[in-house]
Amino acid sequence: MKILALATALALAAAVAPVSAATKAPSPGSAVVLLVGATGKSGPGLLDALKAGGYKNVRALVRDPATARAKVGEGIELVQGDVRDAASLAKALQGVTYIVSALGSNTFTDPNNSPEKVDYEGVRNLATAAKAANIKHYVQVSSLGVTNPNHPLNRFGKVMEWKLKGENALRASGVPYTIVRPGGLSDDAGGKAGIRITQGDKANSGRIPRADVGTVCIHALGNPDALNTTFEIVSGAAGTAVDWRTFFKGLNKDT
Repeated sequence: MKILALATALALAAAVAPVSAATKAPSPGSAVVLLVGATGKSGPGLLDALKAGGYKNVRALVRDPATARAKVGEGIELVQGDVRDAASLAKALQGVTYIVSALGSNTFTDPNNSPEKVDYEGVRNLATAAKAANIKHYVQVSSLGVTNPNHPLNRFGKVMEWKLKGENALRASGVPYTIVRPGGLSDDAGGKAGIRITQGDKANSGRIPRADVGTVCIHALGNPDALNTTFEIVSGAAGTAVDWRTFFKGLNKDT
């Protein structure tokens, strides 16, 4: 009986071990992160957060590598591609573990770079390509107030409307994701205040440094508590430290 019990225990251990290994998040040192939006206003904060998090293999998706190099500096791989061109994304995603995207249109007058083309179609193309490439986690920066049809930004190219459609495309893609909705973005130094996290897009206002948004995104990578969730973040009380061990605990998964 003892021999049978031992054999059964060993068989169960062998069955469980591969599952545990498969679900364990890759270490920052071994993961390859594709950063989308590296040359935008939120790019520096994301790059700093990736570096602080120990991510050494960072690849940036850029339209013009020569121009981008001057903005992002050395130590980061540049790959040419455009989220508006779905065919250009497969090569950029080869060997990638995670995607972090601060993608966003910066104009309301250029029809080729509009919120519809970038915030919706671009996110949809990237999510579809991520699913095909078996990306383990895709973190997308969206915006607080995106579900409010009367948001002032909807008067300018329907910015929030297209961002929400981009969110929905990511949710429907089947790729593991996290959607981060920050409040008004500032260029203040990060780490100076706590961070309030909520769900339901009920907050009417609030601001947060881009650097803190980057830190939240990087801490979400590979975190099972952050998988398949959508949440809002704004700055909390000045001088309050964030406990990253529990920051994502208790979040409701999207349905």
